Amino acid sequence: MIRILTGLLLATSLALPSHAQEYPARPIRMIVAFAPGGVVDTAARVLAGKMAERPGWQFVVDNRTGGGGLIAGGITAKAQPDGYTLLLAHTGEFAINQWLYQKIPFDIERDFIPVTMVNDGPMVVVVNSGSPISNFRDLIAAAKAKPGQLSYGSPGSGAVNHLATEWLAAAAGIKLLHVPYKGGAPAVAAVAQGEVLMTVAGVPGVLPHLASGRVKVLGVTTARRWDFGRDWPTPQDGGITGVDASIWTGVFAPKGVPKSVVDRLYKEIAATLKQADVRERFSKLGSEPVSMTPADFAKRVKQDAERYRKVVKEVGITPQ
Repeated sequence: MIRILTGLLLATSLALPSHAQEYPARPIRMIVAFAPGGVVDTAARVLAGKMAERPGWQFVVDNRTGGGGLIAGGITAKAQPDGYTLLLAHTGEFAINQWLYQKIPFDIERDFIPVTMVNDGPMVVVVNSGSPISNFRDLIAAAKAKPGQLSYGSPGSGAVNHLATEWLAAAAGIKLLHVPYKGGAPAVAAVAQGEVLMTVAGVPGVLPHLASGRVKVLGVTTARRWDFGRDWPTPQDGGITGVDASIWTGVFAPKGVPKSVVDRLYKEIAATLKQADVRERFSKLGSEPVSMTPADFAKRVKQDAERYRKVVKEVGITPQ
């Protein structure tokens, strides 16, 4: 009888769903919508690599590029809701794409649970180092003297960089000429080479050109200054109010993942992000680690989505 009971207990334990066992019981797949080496991919690898130092935690970073993040989001939304498939996404995928595309293979609120923000950072406004424009007030004066003639590069129509620039221009009461490029790096290079006047870009893509002395920073796109680049002014410092455009990354899980698993993920990620070496690594990426509760992160996503809805409408972008 004891042998029969033991066998039954063993069979029952093997039949339990994975989330009923101690989580995590196997490697976690972290899906990223961008190619290796980019800001989002690097954030995923910093987080996954550091969390893997904890006993029992293993990650596989899975890069699923294409469709502006729609492919990666669709895969995650349809994944088994057991906590073993997560998405590391950024501002564009969850605050902007819904206003750019008519058909999206998932619904943000219906299909996802925001777990926590991972990092947050500003974009920077840069011009060629030889330009007479050196701050936001100079930019406003030059743009008003030549309405619609001062050019700026972006990674493409609808990119967060593009919308942040238009947000800045609208708040400043100026008109600029948009020149889209195939990616952020070509847009920054175009400024360094004098093809366009300015661009708004993530900090990592700007640093090499700053080091070479080919571009200079007018300021950040956020309402506050940051520990890195402490002397970079905010739009408010230049008389432009209401602009607060950052780039964040965050972890999302498919809807249906048990609350106990979501809470465990948040707790472990938050503890990891507080470590000094993690803060240092993110600082080199031009951002700061942010451990935000699932409820607070959900509010932030909604807040940014509403901000960019207004910008998309102002710019006049028609959903594809």
